Amino acid sequence: MDYINIIRTGIAEAFDVLNIWIQQINDVLWGWPMLTILLGTHLYLTYKLKFPQKYLLKAIKLSITKDKNSSGEVSQFAALTTSLAGAIGTGNIVGVATAVLIGGPGAVLWCLLTGFLGMATKYAEGLVAIKYRVKRRNGKIAGGPMYVLERGLNKPILAALFCIFTLIMSLCGGNFLQGNAISEAMQNTYSIDPYATALVLTILVGSVIFFGLKGIANVCERLVPLMALIYVISCLTLIAINFGYIGDAIALICKSAFAPQAMGGGAIGGFMISIQYGVSRGLLSNESGMGSAPIIAAAAKTRNPVRQALVSSTSTFWDTLVVCSMTGIVTVTTMLALGITDADGASSLIMQDAFGQIPVIGGHILNISMFTFAFSTILSWTYYGERSIEYLLGRRSRKAIHLFRACWVLSTFVGAIMPLELAWNVSSTAVIFMALPNLFSLIMLTKLIVKETRYYLWEDRLDETDDEEIPSL
Repeated sequence: MDYINIIRTGIAEAFDVLNIWIQQINDVLWGWPMLTILLGTHLYLTYKLKFPQKYLLKAIKLSITKDKNSSGEVSQFAALTTSLAGAIGTGNIVGVATAVLIGGPGAVLWCLLTGFLGMATKYAEGLVAIKYRVKRRNGKIAGGPMYVLERGLNKPILAALFCIFTLIMSLCGGNFLQGNAISEAMQNTYSIDPYATALVLTILVGSVIFFGLKGIANVCERLVPLMALIYVISCLTLIAINFGYIGDAIALICKSAFAPQAMGGGAIGGFMISIQYGVSRGLLSNESGMGSAPIIAAAAKTRNPVRQALVSSTSTFWDTLVVCSMTGIVTVTTMLALGITDADGASSLIMQDAFGQIPVIGGHILNISMFTFAFSTILSWTYYGERSIEYLLGRRSRKAIHLFRACWVLSTFVGAIMPLELAWNVSSTAVIFMALPNLFSLIMLTKLIVKETRYYLWEDRLDETDDEEIPSL
């Protein structure tokens, strides 16, 4: 038994050292250059596409409409829910709460702003994903930024780099971070050993991922709408409980977003920290610009690229403007209700404190939400990782994918025992290197995106079918 404790202590110390190194890297990477590139792309595409956010209601209607006799592998709704499963994860709960505690309440506004403007970027990603998708020898549809970079821009090296970065991000943000959040919740609420949670979670993940895309899509299509609805209803209940603090919370969020010293930042807070945590958590949450969502969007059954582009944009709306905003308001109103004035005095269990205001079932609802959010995210990112391997290795990818699935299952165990801060820092680093090639492709193909949008959307041809055949490899 002493040997086991020594090993666990050694692992914990190694994680602490690694966390310090990665935090220092993030302080550099998430400076003004990256913030400018990400927000600048969102603003540029919003302007060039004439504010595509205004078509939200039309996009929501399309998302629940089946495109019969259209080319693709899964329905638009299944593609959307699978994309949402990858986006709606622990970032919507722990990520937003952490951003508030470290960057101050103003981080909520930056997170929402990133999501609102990011709808244009998510639209553009969905459009080019359909435009440049291919049909593989096995009959399956493949697409995403790697095919856009290769077929649209003739940049195969960048395409390969994107796939490598996607594999890293799938293990970090798509696996480590999600498993860690589940184990943290189980330990904090039920005092369950993280190693025990890791073992159970590993078995559950392994039992699902071997069913491939349709198996993952079937789970996500049923799980995502239900889990999101339960979580939103719970947040509305908490907002009603703390209704007297709503006005002060909104005012504080807006004021803190631009204040030299953001409340909740303690000794390390301030304007820059507020933006960094708001934007980075926004990107990790809604994935607009990251390049992950287009990989599943490419498999959707749709009659033309713009229809799927509109459906894709709704993912960011539901993820950030609905779920994340709820978490942000609940977090800030709880801080005010409990008299918390800075991060130094705030509990790291702020969401447990918040949901604890719902008698008897509050804590259980939070933990169920955490589990379902994280579990579905792990499943979705499995698909993203596999498609990256498929692109890199081609016909030789079958054995590599089976090996990847085995490593993925083992990685679930590792992530569940990692420290929470390390999991977030690793994910924040990986997401930058994944997003840059994708953002580059969108900027370079803006002329094409505008052309397609003009033809199908602005000139009212959304019901028209694109007769161009999907090329086969």
